[in-house]
Amino acid sequence: QVQLVESGGGLVQPGGSLRLSCSASGFTLDYYAIGWFRQAPGKEREGISCISSSGGSTNYADSVRGRFTISRDNAKNTVYLQMNSLKSEDTAVYYCALATKCERRAVEYWGKGTLVTVSS
Repeated sequence: QVQLVESGGGLVQPGGSLRLSCSASGFTLDYYAIGWFRQAPGKEREGISCISSSGGSTNYADSVRGRFTISRDNAKNTVYLQMNSLKSEDTAVYYCALATKCERRAVEYWGKGTLVTVSS
């Protein structure tokens, strides 16, 4: 059984922080890049960040650069997204995705998503 599960979403005030986790079971993440995406109501799914299989390379969308940090702990079979200085426009369902490399067309598998709501 292969599973990719996001966790850590919830309600946070503007300016606050959350850390999302993407955990795998049934297989190891060691050989895969992991991307984070988000989708707000009425909007298209947006790529946010990606980390290479080794963790040696990362990238970020302009909308989150400087505020979000992606990292991975292969020993725990988990990838993280640290989100700081959150804004109301960050409200969305956040998804992690398994990829052969950090290119949008390389995505092979999606998690179910976790909801982040930024509101006062």
